[in-house]
Amino acid sequence: MIQIEELTKHYRQGKSVVRALDGVNLGIEKGEFIAVVGRSGSGKTTMLDTLGLLLKPTSGRIIVDGVDTTRMNDNRKAHLRVDKIGFIFQEYNLLPTMSALENVMLPLEYAGKPKGDREWACTLLAEVGLGDRMHHRPDQLSGGQQQRVAIARSLVNRPALVLGDEPTGAVDSETSDQLAAIMRRMNVQHGVTFVIVTHDPDLAAKTDRIIRLKDGKVVADETTAPEAVAV
Repeated sequence: MIQIEELTKHYRQGKSVVRALDGVNLGIEKGEFIAVVGRSGSGKTTMLDTLGLLLKPTSGRIIVDGVDTTRMNDNRKAHLRVDKIGFIFQEYNLLPTMSALENVMLPLEYAGKPKGDREWACTLLAEVGLGDRMHHRPDQLSGGQQQRVAIARSLVNRPALVLGDEPTGAVDSETSDQLAAIMRRMNVQHGVTFVIVTHDPDLAAKTDRIIRLKDGKVVADETTAPEAVAV
């Protein structure tokens, strides 16, 4: 599905060069549930932003379904992001004046999809356990419930890939476990690939595969044996 080849991202700070990514090579298959771990400054978020076509690499290639995205112009990248990639952020990024349902439906509007997909948005909110909260605004929901809305939003355009940047970083451990279970269930039920940056070893242990970064390099790529998921 995704092939990353000799990916680099360098920044200049004064006379020094920061190698945020330094020759990363990875293959990501359809339906995988992957954690990317490492200390702060290891390159995790840079890799996620580059995968999400939000950040242009210094060199290297990201090939998605046989297409080299690094050769695309900004317009084509934007269309690919909308069609193929969903995002989950640590701080939820919900619009405060909109209901949970309206927040989930926003990506449909960006993609120019019909309002008839409202039923699909409702289905996703029910699947993440918020069927009775879909008309509540974010300030009427707990942090964990807001992140459930964000998970539903990430899936509403039926993406092939969901990228999560510390999706459990702003909640307690019990809620983190619940969110991990929901993401895993969505991964299995909908066949969506999840790549999650996390500092949480418990969340990482629930994935199929753990990629460890250090100083912009992949230093380990480990297959795990998570518990079976009920669907």
